[in-house]
Amino acid sequence: MLRKFELITVVVFLGASSYLFADQITLKNGDRLTGTVVKGDGKTLVLHTEAAGDVTIQFSAIQEIKTEQELHVSLKGGKTAVGPVTTTDGKIEVATKSAGTVEAPTGEVSLIRNDAEQAAYDKSLHPGLLRGWNGGANVGFSVARGNSETENLALAFNAAHPTLNDKIVVYASSIYTKNDAPGANPSTVADLVQGGLRYDRNVNPRLFVFAAGDFMSNALQFLDLRSVYGGGFGYHAIKSDRTTLDFLGGVNYTHETYSDGPLVNGVPVSFGMTNRFVALTLGEELAKKLGKSTALTQSLDFYPDLQQTGEYRGTFNLGTVTKLSKWLGWQNQFGDIYVSNPPVGAKKNDVIFTTGLNISFTR
Repeated sequence: MLRKFELITVVVFLGASSYLFADQITLKNGDRLTGTVVKGDGKTLVLHTEAAGDVTIQFSAIQEIKTEQELHVSLKGGKTAVGPVTTTDGKIEVATKSAGTVEAPTGEVSLIRNDAEQAAYDKSLHPGLLRGWNGGANVGFSVARGNSETENLALAFNAAHPTLNDKIVVYASSIYTKNDAPGANPSTVADLVQGGLRYDRNVNPRLFVFAAGDFMSNALQFLDLRSVYGGGFGYHAIKSDRTTLDFLGGVNYTHETYSDGPLVNGVPVSFGMTNRFVALTLGEELAKKLGKSTALTQSLDFYPDLQQTGEYRGTFNLGTVTKLSKWLGWQNQFGDIYVSNPPVGAKKNDVIFTTGLNISFTR
C-alpha cells in the first residue's frame, strides 16, 4: 500500500512539475497558454506547446509573460539581458545573474530568443564555409513505350550558405529527353544544362551587393556554352520568416558560342558564331512559404544588350516543393528561356516543365 502511494505521488509530482517549470503566457482576454517561449521580435511571440506545436501570439494581445527558462532579451539601443522573464504593468523584467533585475518598457523589446535560438543565431554569424549549408536535389524520370518511345531525365541541385551578413548560392540542372521511335527527327528532344553561383553581401539591412557567374548549354538551340559574369546591387523589398522579395540591378559580360545549325541538303542552315557583349542585369526573386509544408520560389531575369539595342535575353522560373517527410518532398518546376536573336533554324523560346522527388539536406 505504501509503495502504491509513493508511485502515485511520483506521478503527480512529475505531472505537476511539467506545469510548474513551463513558461506561461496570459492574454488580455484571460486565456492562459503554457509551453516554452522560443523567440519574439517585439511584435509577435512564438510559444512551443505540446498540444498545438508552435503558436504565434501578437505581442499586443499579451497581458503577462512569466518564464522559468532563461531568455536572451535585446532592447532597442543595443542593450541585452539574459535571465528568466516577467512582465507586469507594461514593463519587462529580466532577472540576470550578474546585473540583478533589468527593467524596461515592453515597447523597447526588439528580440527575444531562448538558448537554442540564441545558439543558432551565434552559429549563423560565423558558421564556417563547410557548415551552414541547406538545399536539395530534384530527380525526375519517365519512360514511354508503345506508340511512342521516349526517355526523359531531369536532375537539379541547389544549395545556399546564408549567414547574418552574406549568402552563397550554388545551383545546377540538367534536362535530357530522347525519342527512340523509328524515323523520329530529331531523336534528341531536349538537352539543356545550366549551372552557376552567386555571392551576396549586405551593405545594410535592406541593400546588398552581388557577384555572379552563370553558365548554360542548349543543344537544340545550337548553344555550345554561354558564360555570364556580372554584379550589381540588390534590394530586400520584403524580408521575413515567411516571405522574401528581392530586386536586382547591375551589368554583366556575356560570352556565348553557337555551333553549326542542322544540315539541309548537306549544308548547315546556319554557321557557328561567337558573341561577346555587355548587358544589363535586371531581376526579381520571390520566396514564400505556403502553409506548413509547401515552399514557392519564383524569379524573373531580363538581360538587354547594351551594344546591340533591341537584342535581349530573359528567363522566368516558378517552382514549388511540398514536404512529404523531413528530408523528402515533391517538386514542380516551370521555366521559360527566351533569346531574341537565336541562330537561324532555332526557336526563340524554350518552355520546360519538370516534376519529381526533392531530397533536402542541411549541414
